[in-house]
Amino acid sequence: MRARTRTARRWMAFAAAATVVATAAGCSASDNDGDSGGGSGSDGKKITLTVGTFGSFGFDNENGAKLYAEYEKLNPNIKIKETNVADGQKYWDALKLRMSQGSGVADVQAIEVGYIAEATGPTMADKWVDLSKDQGANVAGFPEWKTGQATTKDGATIALGTDIGPMAVCYNKDLFKAAGLPTDREEVGKLWAGDWAKFVEAGKTYQKKAPKDTFFHDSGSGLFNAVLSSQPQQYSDDSGKLVYDTSPGVKKAWDLAVSAVDAKITAGLRQFDEAGTWNAAYKNSKFATVACPSWMTGIIAEQAGPANKGKWDIAAPPQNGNWGGSFLGVPKAGKNVAEATKLAAWLTAPEQQIKVFGVNGNIPSRTDALSSTEVQNTKVDYFGDTPVGQIYTTIAKDVTSAPIGAHDGQVKTFLTDNGILDIEKQGTDPAKAWDNVKKLVEDKIDQ
Repeated sequence: MRARTRTARRWMAFAAAATVVATAAGCSASDNDGDSGGGSGSDGKKITLTVGTFGSFGFDNENGAKLYAEYEKLNPNIKIKETNVADGQKYWDALKLRMSQGSGVADVQAIEVGYIAEATGPTMADKWVDLSKDQGANVAGFPEWKTGQATTKDGATIALGTDIGPMAVCYNKDLFKAAGLPTDREEVGKLWAGDWAKFVEAGKTYQKKAPKDTFFHDSGSGLFNAVLSSQPQQYSDDSGKLVYDTSPGVKKAWDLAVSAVDAKITAGLRQFDEAGTWNAAYKNSKFATVACPSWMTGIIAEQAGPANKGKWDIAAPPQNGNWGGSFLGVPKAGKNVAEATKLAAWLTAPEQQIKVFGVNGNIPSRTDALSSTEVQNTKVDYFGDTPVGQIYTTIAKDVTSAPIGAHDGQVKTFLTDNGILDIEKQGTDPAKAWDNVKKLVEDKIDQ
């Protein structure tokens, strides 16, 4: 997931359907968190802990799982203030500057997976608290690949996982039916099982009988991200060196995205655009499919709106992959390092991850939360009888991590926003668009 793609993670429709999840999780939290929440200052004075995030992590008291209010109730001397930036790239650029200056950082800072390698790299690694030395953080409770992403070459774990992004395909049943395609999720999954090229072919079939002014897929860039998320090699090699220009995964994703654009089966939309055009296309049913990490289901429910409730379903992807996921780290330059460490550990504990899943749709990164019956049995009112929890937890079990480099996030943006989107919107020749991407990498990234 690109850094800015958390800008609309609100799963408001989920809340009513997942009351049992929140209730069960709340009981669990009450049983376990009274002793471990600790968070008053040693001198008994009030402490304000600041949390820096981008988009919505589902912690907040307004639209999230109200975790801050819960923590403040458990710890009366603690007040939590979240500073939020909608654009993840701007957030990361500002955080890097503040980390380098050793001032102006929040007590707890969110890190998107596309930038985790930079956070654990030589210029930033020693600026974070090593959470592996704090028993309350319990780094062993995460999948090895998730913890490994946040671990430096010296063995320090500088951040704890909040969520992961197992990816399926969400589809509009009404549009599929109108185009003569099956609507049952099992049959839909068979259309493209095992091969993203079959997905493109299904798009061509859809387009032949497509309802007027509709397209099979939302965007070429979305398809690029989806295909790449399932590939063992993406932007960097095992050493962290950029190899995007020779990566088999990037080539496959690029070629399939370009072929989809060329076949005119994509709607030419820029995902998460600030103008809201992509959001409006959900409401107006302008496209039939979208690459659908677990967090995307919340965006569908919010943007497609009540009029389209029950029209969307979820099918298995051609290949399992992970698109997205983030972390919480504690900068050494923060004003309340010890209490910030406790808060970061509590926010990423299984009980809290289950609550966030129940409101925002972010699949837990903790193995114990992921395997819980609350998550496994979750259904979402907006998606009818779709076994949402089963679908995403099944995919999550097969997710493996591709190597991540310090510049992956930037390269992804160049490839999608300055490469594929130019082909799709401006009619740029693919070879020219690729050259433009390479020039941007050469000009903007110092390796």
